Amino acid sequence: MEALGLAEAPLDHPLLYPGAWPAESGLLDGDRLLPLDRLVHEDRTPVLAVGSNACPGQLRRKMAEFGIVSPIPMVRTRVTGIDIGVSAHVSRLGYVSASPFESPGTVRELFVTWLDAEQLAVIDASEGVPLPEGNYRRAWLPSADVRIESADGAVLPGAFVYVNRRGVLHDGTGAPRSHPGQRELITELLLASARLRELFGITPEEFCARARADRRLCERGTRLFAEEKLVTESGVERFVAGLSSGSAEVSRGQQTGSPGIGSSLSPPLM
Repeated sequence: MEALGLAEAPLDHPLLYPGAWPAESGLLDGDRLLPLDRLVHEDRTPVLAVGSNACPGQLRRKMAEFGIVSPIPMVRTRVTGIDIGVSAHVSRLGYVSASPFESPGTVRELFVTWLDAEQLAVIDASEGVPLPEGNYRRAWLPSADVRIESADGAVLPGAFVYVNRRGVLHDGTGAPRSHPGQRELITELLLASARLRELFGITPEEFCARARADRRLCERGTRLFAEEKLVTESGVERFVAGLSSGSAEVSRGQQTGSPGIGSSLSPPLM
């Protein structure tokens, strides 16, 4: 991965978020990204990545938290119906992460990671799924609403995706804004909010350093997004099991009903 420029993880370098994505599909196997022999893996769970989970370096770091070294198929797909928005929370990892929003007709090249039960539990934990107040819930996107097509023309019946339970930031008109990359995003947010600058400083570097050092500060920043009315629904909340209509909050239950779902681990990250 070093030779391909895919080894660095946003966990270690938050301003790199969402990290480098591969140019093509591949099998993440330790420090290597190998060719794939097939693009669909029926014995695994498909999870669509819209942020750093499409970065091999990040995936490797998350798996290393639990000593998991099993390979992960990463399949580049053509996705119609969602776009990449900005999560309405400040992460303790030092960045403002991505979350999908519904966008009919939008086509994006995104990766599907095919996870076994242990790998899925690790990613769930890293996104806070097992926690009642975790940042994300896992939702099933059916093909009737979101089309996911691999390079060989196969259309998946659906895939899971992580949806921020607080919603996403809007663009000033009430519509979800797209994620421009970490440095540009933080610069724009700080310029637009004096209260945010009071909390996190005036540069992206200060923002990341302060966020990584202080969980309560991140919680204050998250509340500030809502207080300054920067938040809207993503439209994807409706795919999370048990969601109440008209609310960005989802139930405390976890989406089920797809093969490969294992038991959840205690979250190492927030």
